[in-house]
Amino acid sequence: MFFPMGLKNAGSMKRKGIRSKNASLWLLAAWLLLAGAGRAAAELGGDVTTVAADQQRMQGTKRSVRQAENYAAHEYETQSGTAVREYVSPGGKVFGVAWQGQRIPDLRQLLGAYYDQYERAAAAARSVRHRGPLLIQEPGLVVQSGGHMRAYSGWAYAPDLLPAGVRAEEIR
Repeated sequence: MFFPMGLKNAGSMKRKGIRSKNASLWLLAAWLLLAGAGRAAAELGGDVTTVAADQQRMQGTKRSVRQAENYAAHEYETQSGTAVREYVSPGGKVFGVAWQGQRIPDLRQLLGAYYDQYERAAAAARSVRHRGPLLIQEPGLVVQSGGHMRAYSGWAYAPDLLPAGVRAEEIR
């Protein structure tokens, strides 16, 4: 008997399709769990123990940890070639972040709970001024970001988290 391609094995194909759907659902669930775990990353105001998670989420390669008198600067390079530095106080809090490279890193990731405040202030600044670097100076958050294609840089810090003896100019 002649069967058009696929009809002869329709039953087995249906079972394979179900198995394939189940496997896809399991993969999706695993991906969502892993993606959720990455959100606990070292962000402005976050804890030092999660700096590695931030680096991993941005697919970064660790470059160095520079120890200063009142802070440690953890530096890594993202997959796109952007250098990111996270400044950590002796108490273990990330009080500042800085970046320099071909692309602006995921600011939602780096600024964490401060991102919404940044977004509102950036929108207000853009409505008044259309060119030049962005400078935000608000209670609780200071951000400067600028540059042009393939050459971006910026920094952000929470003034209330600056360790004693650390000047804001050191976050670069």
